[in-house]
Amino acid sequence: MTSFSGYLPYAFALIIAIPFLVLLRQFVFTHIKLKEQEIKLLAMKSNSDNKTQSYERMTLFMERMKPSNLIQRFDKNLAPHEFIFLTEKSINEEFDYNSSQQLYITKNSWKNIVDSKNAIIDTLHKTYEGINGNATLDEFKTIFIMNYMEDEDYISKTIEDLRREILIIA
Repeated sequence: MTSFSGYLPYAFALIIAIPFLVLLRQFVFTHIKLKEQEIKLLAMKSNSDNKTQSYERMTLFMERMKPSNLIQRFDKNLAPHEFIFLTEKSINEEFDYNSSQQLYITKNSWKNIVDSKNAIIDTLHKTYEGINGNATLDEFKTIFIMNYMEDEDYISKTIEDLRREILIIA
Protein backbone atom coordinates (compact mmCIF):
# COMPACT_ATOMS: atom_id res chain seq x y z
CA MET A 1 0.00 0.00 0.00
CA THR A 2 2.88 2.25 0.53
CA SER A 3 3.78 2.11 -3.13
CA PHE A 4 0.43 3.71 -4.13
CA SER A 5 0.48 6.37 -1.43
CA GLY A 6 3.21 8.29 -3.29
CA TYR A 7 0.95 8.55 -6.34
CA LEU A 8 -2.12 9.66 -4.44
CA PRO A 9 -1.50 13.40 -4.83
CA TYR A 10 -1.01 12.92 -8.60
CA ALA A 11 -4.18 10.84 -8.88
CA PHE A 12 -6.08 13.50 -6.95
CA ALA A 13 -4.70 16.23 -9.27
CA LEU A 14 -5.76 14.16 -12.32
CA ILE A 15 -9.24 13.65 -10.94
CA ILE A 16 -9.62 17.43 -10.56
CA ALA A 17 -7.81 18.36 -13.80
CA ILE A 18 -9.63 16.00 -16.22
CA PRO A 19 -13.12 17.59 -15.85
CA PHE A 20 -11.52 21.04 -16.04
CA LEU A 21 -9.69 20.11 -19.28
CA VAL A 22 -12.88 18.62 -20.76
CA LEU A 23 -14.82 21.81 -19.97
CA LEU A 24 -11.99 23.97 -21.33
CA ARG A 25 -11.92 21.93 -24.57
CA GLN A 26 -15.70 22.25 -24.92
CA PHE A 27 -15.49 26.00 -24.31
CA VAL A 28 -12.78 26.45 -26.96
CA PHE A 29 -14.68 24.45 -29.59
CA THR A 30 -17.92 26.34 -28.83
CA HIS A 31 -16.05 29.65 -29.10
CA ILE A 32 -14.56 28.61 -32.44
CA LYS A 33 -18.01 27.62 -33.79
CA LEU A 34 -19.48 30.95 -32.69
CA LYS A 35 -16.65 32.86 -34.38
CA GLU A 36 -17.21 30.88 -37.61
CA GLN A 37 -20.92 31.75 -37.51
CA GLU A 38 -20.06 35.39 -36.89
CA ILE A 39 -17.74 35.41 -39.90
CA LYS A 40 -20.46 33.82 -42.07
CA LEU A 41 -22.99 36.42 -40.94
CA LEU A 42 -20.57 39.25 -41.67
CA ALA A 43 -19.89 37.81 -45.12
CA MET A 44 -23.62 37.55 -45.81
CA LYS A 45 -24.13 41.14 -44.63
CA SER A 46 -21.27 42.32 -46.81
CA ASN A 47 -22.73 40.47 -49.80
CA SER A 48 -26.12 42.05 -49.10
CA ASP A 49 -24.50 45.48 -48.92
CA ASN A 50 -22.78 44.82 -52.26
CA LYS A 51 -26.09 43.82 -53.83
CA THR A 52 -27.81 46.91 -52.52
CA GLN A 53 -25.02 49.13 -53.79
CA SER A 54 -25.14 47.44 -57.19
CA TYR A 55 -28.85 48.04 -57.55
CA GLU A 56 -28.35 51.67 -56.53
CA ARG A 57 -25.56 52.19 -59.07
CA MET A 58 -27.48 50.57 -61.90
CA THR A 59 -30.61 52.57 -61.07
CA LEU A 60 -28.51 55.74 -61.25
CA PHE A 61 -27.08 54.57 -64.58
CA MET A 62 -30.61 54.02 -65.93
CA GLU A 63 -31.71 57.46 -64.71
CA ARG A 64 -28.76 59.07 -66.44
CA MET A 65 -29.72 57.30 -69.69
CA LYS A 66 -33.20 58.81 -69.79
CA PRO A 67 -33.40 61.06 -72.85
CA SER A 68 -34.49 64.01 -70.70
CA ASN A 69 -31.14 63.72 -68.89
CA LEU A 70 -29.06 62.88 -71.97
CA ILE A 71 -30.10 66.00 -73.88
CA GLN A 72 -28.76 68.22 -71.10
CA ARG A 73 -25.20 66.96 -71.56
CA PHE A 74 -22.53 68.59 -73.69
CA ASP A 75 -22.22 71.93 -75.44
CA LYS A 76 -25.25 73.35 -77.24
CA ASN A 77 -23.10 74.33 -80.22
CA LEU A 78 -22.48 70.73 -81.30
CA ALA A 79 -23.75 69.25 -84.52
CA PRO A 80 -26.23 66.37 -84.05
CA HIS A 81 -23.67 63.76 -85.16
CA GLU A 82 -21.16 65.11 -82.62
CA PHE A 83 -23.80 64.95 -79.90
CA ILE A 84 -24.60 61.34 -80.84
CA PHE A 85 -20.92 60.38 -80.81
CA LEU A 86 -20.29 61.96 -77.39
CA THR A 87 -23.52 60.64 -75.89
CA GLU A 88 -22.89 57.09 -77.12
CA LYS A 89 -19.31 57.25 -75.88
CA SER A 90 -20.47 58.51 -72.48
CA ILE A 91 -23.13 55.78 -72.16
CA ASN A 92 -20.69 53.03 -73.13
CA GLU A 93 -17.98 54.29 -70.78
CA GLU A 94 -20.38 54.47 -67.85
CA PHE A 95 -21.75 51.04 -68.72
CA ASP A 96 -18.24 49.57 -68.89
CA TYR A 97 -17.41 51.18 -65.56
CA ASN A 98 -20.47 49.55 -63.97
CA SER A 99 -20.25 46.19 -65.74
CA SER A 100 -18.87 44.46 -62.65
CA GLN A 101 -22.25 45.06 -60.96
CA GLN A 102 -23.69 42.16 -62.96
CA LEU A 103 -22.17 39.87 -60.31
CA TYR A 104 -24.80 41.03 -57.82
CA ILE A 105 -27.80 41.63 -60.08
CA THR A 106 -30.11 38.94 -61.43
CA LYS A 107 -29.57 37.81 -65.01
CA ASN A 108 -32.98 39.10 -66.03
CA SER A 109 -32.30 42.59 -64.65
CA TRP A 110 -28.86 42.69 -66.23
CA LYS A 111 -30.38 41.71 -69.58
CA ASN A 112 -32.96 44.51 -69.20
CA ILE A 113 -30.19 47.01 -68.44
CA VAL A 114 -28.17 45.94 -71.49
CA ASP A 115 -31.29 45.99 -73.68
CA SER A 116 -32.20 49.49 -72.44
CA LYS A 117 -28.70 50.78 -73.12
CA ASN A 118 -28.73 49.34 -76.63
CA ALA A 119 -32.25 50.65 -77.30
CA ILE A 120 -31.26 54.20 -76.33
CA ILE A 121 -28.24 54.07 -78.63
CA ASP A 122 -30.43 52.66 -81.42
CA THR A 123 -32.96 55.45 -80.87
CA LEU A 124 -30.17 58.02 -81.13
CA HIS A 125 -29.04 56.57 -84.47
CA LYS A 126 -32.56 56.08 -85.88
CA THR A 127 -33.42 59.66 -84.98
CA TYR A 128 -30.35 60.90 -86.83
CA GLU A 129 -31.18 58.74 -89.85
CA GLY A 130 -34.73 60.12 -89.78
CA ILE A 131 -33.59 63.73 -90.00
CA ASN A 132 -30.97 62.96 -92.68
CA GLY A 133 -28.55 65.27 -90.88
CA ASN A 134 -30.74 68.29 -91.73
CA ALA A 135 -31.62 69.61 -88.28
CA THR A 136 -30.13 71.74 -85.56
CA LEU A 137 -29.13 70.13 -82.31
CA ASP A 138 -32.24 71.47 -80.55
CA GLU A 139 -34.47 70.02 -83.26
CA PHE A 140 -32.62 66.72 -83.07
CA LYS A 141 -33.04 66.58 -79.28
CA THR A 142 -36.76 67.29 -79.57
CA ILE A 143 -37.23 64.57 -82.18
CA PHE A 144 -35.11 62.19 -80.11
CA ILE A 145 -37.33 62.67 -77.05
CA MET A 146 -40.48 62.29 -79.18
CA ASN A 147 -39.14 59.06 -80.70
CA TYR A 148 -38.40 57.73 -77.23
CA MET A 149 -41.87 58.64 -75.98
CA GLU A 150 -43.47 56.83 -78.92
CA ASP A 151 -41.74 53.60 -77.88
CA GLU A 152 -42.29 51.65 -74.68
CA ASP A 153 -40.69 53.38 -71.67
CA TYR A 154 -38.19 50.55 -71.20
CA ILE A 155 -35.92 52.59 -68.95
CA SER A 156 -38.64 53.29 -66.39
CA LYS A 157 -39.74 49.66 -66.62
CA THR A 158 -36.18 48.48 -65.94
CA ILE A 159 -35.87 50.87 -62.98
CA GLU A 160 -39.16 49.57 -61.59
CA ASP A 161 -37.91 45.97 -61.95
CA LEU A 162 -34.72 46.91 -60.09
CA ARG A 163 -36.80 48.45 -57.30
CA ARG A 164 -38.93 45.34 -56.97
CA GLU A 165 -35.88 43.09 -56.79
CA ILE A 166 -34.10 45.19 -54.18
CA LEU A 167 -37.20 45.01 -51.97
CA ILE A 168 -37.06 41.22 -52.18
CA ILE A 169 -33.36 41.25 -51.23
CA ALA A 170 -33.71 43.75 -48.39
